[in-house]
Amino acid sequence: MKTLAGKRALVTGGSRGIGAAIARALAENGADVALTYQSAAERAQAVVASIEESGRKGMAIQADSADPAAIRRSVEEAVAGLGGLDILVNNAGIARYNLIADFSVEDIDALFDVNVRGTVLATQAAIPHLKAGGRVITIGSAGADRIVGTPGTVYYMTKSALQSFTRGLAQELGGRDITSNLVQPGSTDTDMNPANGESADFQRGLMPLGRFAEPSDIAAAVTFLASPAARHITGTIMTVDGGLLA
Repeated sequence: MKTLAGKRALVTGGSRGIGAAIARALAENGADVALTYQSAAERAQAVVASIEESGRKGMAIQADSADPAAIRRSVEEAVAGLGGLDILVNNAGIARYNLIADFSVEDIDALFDVNVRGTVLATQAAIPHLKAGGRVITIGSAGADRIVGTPGTVYYMTKSALQSFTRGLAQELGGRDITSNLVQPGSTDTDMNPANGESADFQRGLMPLGRFAEPSDIAAAVTFLASPAARHITGTIMTVDGGLLA
């Protein structure tokens, strides 16, 4: 059963890793999917091809999630190309690591511009197009609740901000029957944090399950929250972390 049949979704930062897995999973469950990418055009087109192989419409939109005008344009292009919008997945994000004493203003600004402001602006642009039953699903990090490694403080701070944003948005949109939820991945095997990376064994040692998530594990949580089965869930934080916070 295609639980998302007839739905139209936009996934920001959908050309690789978790974003690509989310875009594919939404399509496999019946949604037409647009995704944004910054520079990886070939990878974005590969995701579109896999969406179309699922029998759904796919489109890739070049947009820098640090650029307010590009964010607004990408939402409008998605709406025009898909014929509307039912699901927004705020996935685009960047990571920069350093000790607080050494963090540059430029890196601080970059983190907030993409991880926080980009999420707010994409949602702001999407809200006029969402109708009853609409979904806003944001991707955060389990690091918002447990700091792992001192150089990650500013990065995790931006992810913590998404908790308040998600809860506030749930209050704001609840009267229109639109839900807002946050998915917080733990260590996930992606280009940004490979399961064979130099700190991978340390990370596995923190998790009762003792393994990295696959991007598809995060996509499964997003697909559930996008589905009719999650119609009464809003303002919730769903952590997919192998037990890191246990």
